[in-house]
Amino acid sequence: MFAVILALAVGGAGGYFVHLQKMRQSRRDAQSEAKRILEHTKKRQAEMELEAKRKAVEIEAEANKLRNTAQEELKEQRSKVELIKEKLEKRDEEITKKKDEAEKIREEARGKEEKIVEREKKITEAEGKISSELERVSGLKKEEAHQELLASAEKEFSNDIANRIKKIEMDVKEEADKKARDIIALSIQKYAAEVASEATVTIVELPSDEMKGRIIGRDGRNINAFEQATGVDVIVDDTPGSIVISGFDLVRRYIAKLTLERLISDGRIHPARIETELQKSQKEVNNIIKDFGEKAVYQAGITGLHPNLIKLMGRLRFRTSYGQNVLKHSIEVSFLAAAIASELGADVNICRKAGFLHDVGKAVDHEIEGGHATIGGDILKKFKVDERVIHAVAAHHEDIPLETVEDIIVQAADAISSARPGARKESLDNYIKRLTELENTATSFEGVEKAYAIQAGREIRVVVDPEDVDDLQALRLAKNIADKIEMDLEYPGQIKVTVLRETRATEYAK
Repeated sequence: MFAVILALAVGGAGGYFVHLQKMRQSRRDAQSEAKRILEHTKKRQAEMELEAKRKAVEIEAEANKLRNTAQEELKEQRSKVELIKEKLEKRDEEITKKKDEAEKIREEARGKEEKIVEREKKITEAEGKISSELERVSGLKKEEAHQELLASAEKEFSNDIANRIKKIEMDVKEEADKKARDIIALSIQKYAAEVASEATVTIVELPSDEMKGRIIGRDGRNINAFEQATGVDVIVDDTPGSIVISGFDLVRRYIAKLTLERLISDGRIHPARIETELQKSQKEVNNIIKDFGEKAVYQAGITGLHPNLIKLMGRLRFRTSYGQNVLKHSIEVSFLAAAIASELGADVNICRKAGFLHDVGKAVDHEIEGGHATIGGDILKKFKVDERVIHAVAAHHEDIPLETVEDIIVQAADAISSARPGARKESLDNYIKRLTELENTATSFEGVEKAYAIQAGREIRVVVDPEDVDDLQALRLAKNIADKIEMDLEYPGQIKVTVLRETRATEYAK
């Protein structure tokens, strides 16, 4: 019994001890877990604080960047505003100055007009006294004496004057024509240019006819968006493997061609994509215009031009006149003017540069009022080009008087380049209309029987009635017809007027 009780006591003590050990172990495990959780929490908190600090630094850097960008944009806008303000102030000053000059000129004109009126009054009084005295002495009235004197002089000297004028004209004309033909032929031989062929359409090749449907789009959505954005017409017909872009503006047509080729290459054709590719093509064309100008300057052998002036010349690559490309025409005039100047001993460099720049005004004449010659002269003044070049450019259509031999050479080179066979092209209707107007102008004069326009409208031959028009009147008639053509008609180059008077001697044998 005692042994059992002892055993139970020992077993209970051992169980209690084991249970105590387990509790202690559990406490230690709980403390370790709590310590681990606490360390993990501290570590996570440190990481979160570090991440928060990093994001705060990034946000502050981005804020500083945005602040700097905004300050730069504000500074740039202020600079633009200041520049515009300066330009407006300068323009106001120029306008005020011109008003003052105009008022001064008006005052001077009034004074001169008063002097002229007073002088005319004195002259009229003197003429009246002289006429009265002549009438008293001669016994004839003024009109009678005038008519008698003219009739006598015309009767006595008309044939001699006409023959002498005709002989002098023939001699001078023969020598001048020979020299001019030699110089022009030599100049043209030194430069061979292509024949003009005006076109208003551009063909775009397609990889397959299936692409036509994609270009048109559902219910014509794509093609309508393309035409509206580019300002050209797109013609999709049964022609296999191609479509046609139609338009008179070469720049728009070229931009439309580049845009359509980009869309075809990319394969994605929809209105939003069309606008994106159109913007890219417009930027590319601006670079192309600059390249055209640089190549033209190099080809013409011109140096020292401002980059912006070179870019303006590049824009002429997309301008035509009766089918003649204006930039190629400018290069041609440059060569011709230099060749003629070399033959005549004029300043070759001035003629070469003026010939190259003579049509620069056409690059902006659709934006600025006035003739392209005057506009070109104003443009060259802004770029501080040589005054002799500016004057030759502004005078090549006689908007201002021709003053130097270089002015005349540039004008002649322009006429040669424009009037040479194949240089320009015009429609049949315009051609027939121009010839008809030329013949009608000639036949409107009294004494003209017939008129024939020949050599593609570059010469008009006029047949007169020999009984109504004598040799002296024939010379006057040719001059009057030429003046009326210059005043009333528009034409390229120059027109030769030839008056033909037949002399007949008739006698009857009885």
